[in-house]
Amino acid sequence: MKHFFNRREDIVTEALDGLLLSTPEGQLARLDTYPAIKVIVRADWDKSKVAVISGGGAGHEPSHAGFVGKGMLTAAVSGEIFASPSVDAVLTAIRAVTGAPGCLLVVKNYTGDRLNFGLAAEKARAEGFRVEMVIVADDIALPDLPQPRGVAGTLFIHKIAGHMAEAGEELDAIAVATRAAAADIVSLGMSLSTCSIPGQAHEDRLGPNEGELGLGIHGEPGAERIALQQAAAIVATMVQRLDGMMPAGRRHALLINNLGAVPPLEMGLIAKAVLDSSLADRVDLILGPAPLMTALNMNGFSLSLIALDEARAAALTAPVAPRAWVEPVRRHALSVLPAPKAVTAVPAGSNGRSEVTGDAAAARVVEAICNRLISLEADLNRLDARTGDGDTGSTVATGARSVLALLPKLPLDDPAATCGAIGDTLGTSMGGSSGVLLSILFTAAGKKLADGGDFAQALSAGLERVTFYGGAVPGDRTMVDALAPAVRALASEGLAAAAQAARQGAAATGSMMRAKAGRSAYLAARDLEGVPDPGAEAVAAAFEAAAGAHV
Repeated sequence: MKHFFNRREDIVTEALDGLLLSTPEGQLARLDTYPAIKVIVRADWDKSKVAVISGGGAGHEPSHAGFVGKGMLTAAVSGEIFASPSVDAVLTAIRAVTGAPGCLLVVKNYTGDRLNFGLAAEKARAEGFRVEMVIVADDIALPDLPQPRGVAGTLFIHKIAGHMAEAGEELDAIAVATRAAAADIVSLGMSLSTCSIPGQAHEDRLGPNEGELGLGIHGEPGAERIALQQAAAIVATMVQRLDGMMPAGRRHALLINNLGAVPPLEMGLIAKAVLDSSLADRVDLILGPAPLMTALNMNGFSLSLIALDEARAAALTAPVAPRAWVEPVRRHALSVLPAPKAVTAVPAGSNGRSEVTGDAAAARVVEAICNRLISLEADLNRLDARTGDGDTGSTVATGARSVLALLPKLPLDDPAATCGAIGDTLGTSMGGSSGVLLSILFTAAGKKLADGGDFAQALSAGLERVTFYGGAVPGDRTMVDALAPAVRALASEGLAAAAQAARQGAAATGSMMRAKAGRSAYLAARDLEGVPDPGAEAVAAAFEAAAGAHV
C-alpha cells in the first residue's frame, strides 16, 4: 500500500511539526527533546491550574496532540506509531507543565500505556509532584476480558478533565469526576480492512466479503469476523450490543468516530443509520461523524457513548481552543422545507546521592539474587517457550546483570536510595512489561522506605502499585501469584517463610487453567496445564536466594 512519507524514522516528528506550523501562533509548542522525547504543550501555560496530560502511540491523529489547547489537554506525549511513549517522555511532560495544583494523567487501558505512565507517575510523586491518573477502559468488544481496552471514549475524559481544570477545579475533584465518567463510557468498533503502517509490508487478513466487529485501534484482530452486510444491518448489530451495556434510564452523548479511511459520504450514511436506530432515543448530544481517534488508514468506524449529567453535558459543550475537537450538537428531528414551485422556466446554473557506601550483608543478598537469576536464564527461557515467546529468562538475566554491575555503586546503607537506583536500572535495562513492572515495584518500595516504612511495608506498597498499573491480581497466573504471598509472609514470619510462600505460589500457577493477564491470557487451558508461570518462578528463586544469603 502506498504512503506519503520521507523516512520511516521521521514520520512522527515531521507530522507533529506540521501540526505546530499549521496551528495559530502562540497556541502550541514542543519541548526541545526531539526526537527521542516528543511532547506537545500549551504555549500559554503558566502552571496555575491542574494540568491534564494524555498521550500514547502515534497513528491515532488528531489524538492526542490535536487536542492540546485551552479547555482540553495541557500536554500530549507521543510514542512512535502504535508504540507507547517511554517513561522518560511522560515524566518530562509532567515536569514541564505541572505546578502546585498537580496534574491528571489520562491513560488508555493498554499494558504499555498503563505501565509507562504509571512508572512516570510514581517517579513524579517521588520528586514531589501531585499526580493522579484516570484509566479509560471503554471497549465492550470482549465482555469477558478483565481489562477492556481504552479506545475513542477516552476523548470524553479529555474534554471533561480539560473543562474542569480550566474552571479552576482541584485535582482531587477532577480525578473523582473523571474516574466516575470513565466508568460510564462504552465503545465498539467495526472495520472492513486492516490498517497499513508506512514503510511496512501490508497484508489484509480479511476476505473481500468480510468485516471485523470489535477491533481495537492498533490494527489488532476484532472479536469476530462477520459477513459484509448493508450498513444498517451492521449498525443494528452494534447498537444491540452497546444498548445492553448502557446504564438504564440515563441520557447519553454519542461520538461517531471515523477510524481513518471511511469517506465522508459513507460516514454520513453511518450517522443516519445510528440516529435512525433505537439508540437515538437515549442520546442528547452528538459528536461527529469525524476522525477523532483514528487507526491510521483503517476503513472502519466506532461508536462511543457516555452517560450524561448536568456537569458532563456542560463540560462537553463548552468551547475550546483545539480545532480538532468537534462541537457537539443537540439531537433534533430531520428538518424538511417545502421546495418552491416553479413559476416560470429559468435557465439552469533520585535524591541526588552519588557516594559509594557499603553494607556487606545487603551486598551479599543482592549478589546472591542476581547470580541465581542469571543461572536460571536457560531454564526460564525453556519454560516460557511453552506458553510465550521464550525470552523471560533472558529478560530477567539482563536485569540481574545490570543490577550486579551497579552493585559497587549502590548506596547500600540507604535502603530507600538503593531501591530507587535498582528501580531505575531495571526500567532501563530489562525492557518489556516485566522490566517496567519491577521498576514500579522498587520505585514505590523506595518511596515507602523514604517515608519511614520497613522493608516488608515497602514491598507491600510496591506490590500494590504493580497490581494497580499492571492489572494482575493473585490467581491471574503471573509473577504476582508468587510475589503477593511472599510479601504477606515476610511481614508476619520473616524471609525464610516468604521464600517458602513464594515457591508455593509459583507452583500453584501450574494448575491455573486460565490466565487473565500477560501473553498467556491468549492461550487455551490445554496449553497452560502443568506449566508454571516463568515470572512467578523467577520471583520464587529470588526470594530463595535472598533467604539463603541472609544471616
